[in-house]
Amino acid sequence: MTKTFDIYENIASQNVRFKNRFGIEIAGDLYLPEGYDHQKNPAIVVSGPFGAVKEQASGLYAQEFAKNGFVALAFDPSFTGESGGAVRNVAEPVMFTEDYSAAVDYLGTLPYVDRERIGAQAICGLSGMALTAAGADMRIKAVATASMYDMSKSMYLGYMNSYTDEQKAKLREHVSQQRWVDVDNGASETGKYRLGYHELGFDEKGHVVTGESLFPENLPEDADPVSKAFFDYYCTPRGYHERSINSTAAWTATTPMAFYEFPLYHNIKDISPRPILLVAGENAHSRYHSEEAYAVASEPKELLIVPNADHVDLYDQKDKIPFDKLVSFFTENLK
Repeated sequence: MTKTFDIYENIASQNVRFKNRFGIEIAGDLYLPEGYDHQKNPAIVVSGPFGAVKEQASGLYAQEFAKNGFVALAFDPSFTGESGGAVRNVAEPVMFTEDYSAAVDYLGTLPYVDRERIGAQAICGLSGMALTAAGADMRIKAVATASMYDMSKSMYLGYMNSYTDEQKAKLREHVSQQRWVDVDNGASETGKYRLGYHELGFDEKGHVVTGESLFPENLPEDADPVSKAFFDYYCTPRGYHERSINSTAAWTATTPMAFYEFPLYHNIKDISPRPILLVAGENAHSRYHSEEAYAVASEPKELLIVPNADHVDLYDQKDKIPFDKLVSFFTENLK
C-alpha cells in the first residue's frame, strides 16, 4: 500500500527498523533533507494519530520537515502497523511513550544527526505520550502537538470530561468483563483477542456501547459531524490505509484498562525550560485537550489556534496545517 500523501521527489526516504527497550521492533520511515550527509542535522520524531500508521499523517509531517532541513522519522507505535508485538491492535500508554524515546535512540545513532538537536512532533492521540516522554527524556529538546487528544481523559472521562462516577464504574466493569471473555476464549494462547471501541459510549438506557469496527462500511446520512470528519479521512481514498486500525478494525477490547490506570502528561511541568507548542483547530471538537495541557504546562509554552480548521484538517490539509510555524518553532529551538 502506498503512502496517502503526495511524495516529494527530491526528499529521500528509507524504511528503517529499531527496537525499544522492551525488545519490540519499531518500524519507521526516515525522511532525509537534501545534502543531509554533509553535516550534522537537527532531527524530529513524529507519530500519530491514534490508530493511524506512518503512511498517513505522520509521514506527511515528516516529509514536510525534511523538506525544511530536518532529518525526520515517522514511526508506527508498538503492536500497530508494521511494528512488532505479538498481540495486534493493542494501545499501551507506557509502551507508546517508550516508543518516542526509542525513536530518539535510533536517530542518535545516525552519523548525520546532532544528538543535541532532536525534537518530537505528535499528532492527535499520540500527543499525550509525546508530552509524557518529553517530561522524562531530556534528550527531547522541543515538543509540538497537532490536534491533541489526551487519550486517558478521553477514554475514562468522556467528551469534555463529562462522565459521572456511575458511568466510569460501568466502563471499568465492562472492560474488566472483557478480560474474562479473552480468558475463556484462550486468547493468551491464540493471540486472538476480542476487539472493541477504545472510547466507549452509552446508549439511551445507559448501557455501554461497543463494536468490533470503529466505522461502518457506509456512514449513515444523519451521522454527527465528528464521525463524518473521521470517516472522510480514514475510510475514503483521502486517507485510507490497509494497516491503519482506524481504517479497518478496532483496538483490543481490553485496551482502555491501561488508560484508566495511566494519566498522561502528569509530568508536563518537567518539560520546562524546553519549549512546548500546542496546535489546535478553531472548530476542532478536541480543542479543549490542547487548552487543558497549555493551562498546566510551564513556560515556555504556546497555544496556536488555527482559524477555520477542525480536528481532522490538521492531519493532511496543507493549507491549514501551520507548517511555517512548526518549522520556525523547531528551527529556533533545535539550534
